[in-house]
Amino acid sequence: MPKYDGCCFYIGTPQKKEYFLCAETPGAAKAWVSTLHATQLVLRAHKEAVNSLAGNGSPATLGTVATAVANANATAMEATKEIEAALKVSMRAALGLGTNNSNDGQLDDLTIMKETLRVKDEELQHLAKDIRSRDATINEIADKLTETAEAAEAAASAALTMDEQRRLLCLEIERLKQALERQVEQSMLKLRQSEEKVISLSKEKEQLMKERDAAFQEAHMWRVELGKAREQAVIQEATIARTEEKARVSEADAAARIKEAAEKLRTVEKEKEELLALVGVLQSQVQREQSSTKQVCGERSESCSGADSPPPLTKHVDASDDDVDKACVSDSRSVLVSSDSTEVQLAVDGVDIRPVGDAEWGGFQQSDALIADVREVSPEADGGSLDIPVVNPPPISDHVQGGATHP
Repeated sequence: MPKYDGCCFYIGTPQKKEYFLCAETPGAAKAWVSTLHATQLVLRAHKEAVNSLAGNGSPATLGTVATAVANANATAMEATKEIEAALKVSMRAALGLGTNNSNDGQLDDLTIMKETLRVKDEELQHLAKDIRSRDATINEIADKLTETAEAAEAAASAALTMDEQRRLLCLEIERLKQALERQVEQSMLKLRQSEEKVISLSKEKEQLMKERDAAFQEAHMWRVELGKAREQAVIQEATIARTEEKARVSEADAAARIKEAAEKLRTVEKEKEELLALVGVLQSQVQREQSSTKQVCGERSESCSGADSPPPLTKHVDASDDDVDKACVSDSRSVLVSSDSTEVQLAVDGVDIRPVGDAEWGGFQQSDALIADVREVSPEADGGSLDIPVVNPPPISDHVQGGATHP
C-alpha cells in the first residue's frame, strides 16, 4: 500500500523464522532497523570480547568491541531522533486532519480521529518508554562492554606481553633445541666411539680369556709334569740312594778285591823275580853243562879211540868252586834243555821246579781284566724292578804297581 511504503521491515532469526513488522512512518521503521543493528553489533562485540578474554580470540578483535559500542550509541541516538521526528510528523498530521475536518467533518469522524490520536499517543508513549528502556539497556550494555573492552585491553596487553615472552621463550627453546641437537650429535659420536671401544675391548677380552685359558691349561700341564717330575725325582733319589749304597758296598768289595789282587800280584811278581833268577842260574848252569858235555864228548871221542869203555855219566866237580851251583852237586838225573829255553824240568833234592812260560805270563796279565770287572753292576740285576734307568756311578781309578787301572 502507498500509505505504508517504506514503513515495513522484517527480522530473520537463526531458527529460520521471519517476523514482518510495520511502523507508522518510514523514519520509525528506519529507527527500529538501526536499533536492531546496533543491538546485533553490541551482542557480536560482547561475544568477541568474551572469546578474547577466554583466549580463543585474536588481539585484533579488541578494537572491534569499542567500535561496535560507539556505532551502537550513535545508532541509538539517531533512532531516538528519528522516532522523535516521526512523533512530531504524526502529531502534525493528526492536528492537520483535525483542523481540516473540523468544519466539514461529522461528529463521528472527529470522535474517531480523537480516539485514533489517543491510541497513537499511547503507542508513541509506549514506544518512547520502550526506546528509553532500550536506550538504558544499550547504555548498560555499553558500560559493560566498555568494562569488558578495558579488561580485554588489559588482557590483550597481558597477552601481548605473554606473546612476547612466548616468542622469547620460543627463541630460547629453539636455541636450546639446537644446542641439544648438537649435544645429541656429539653424544651419538661419543657413543659410537664408545661402542667401537667396547667392541675392541670385547675382542681384547676374548683374546685375553683365550690366553688365560691357554695359560691355565699350560700351568695345569706344567703342574702335572711337575708332579710327575717330583715323583720321578723321588724315585730317582731312592734309586740313587740304593745305587750309592750298592756302589759303596761294591766299592768296598772292589777295594778289598783290588787289595787282595794287588797282594797276589806282588806275590806273583816276587815269584816271577825268583823264577827269573832261578832261570838265569839254570841257563848259566845249562851253559856250563853244555860246555862240560862238549868237553866230555871230546874226551869220550878221545877215549873211544883208545878204549871201548863207556864215558862217565856224571862229572864230579869241586864243591869248593864258587862258580858251580851247589844244587847240581848231587845231580844224578839227566837235564833236558829245550832250544828256545821255554821249559826247564829239574829234579833238585826231590823238588820239581817248573819255570813260568809265556802263556802263564799272559794269564797273569789277563787277571787285570778280571779285576776290572769287580765293580761292574748289572742294570738287569739291580734296577730291573724300576721304571727309570739306573744311573751307574763313575768308575773309581786306582793305580796298581803293575800300571793297570782297576775301576
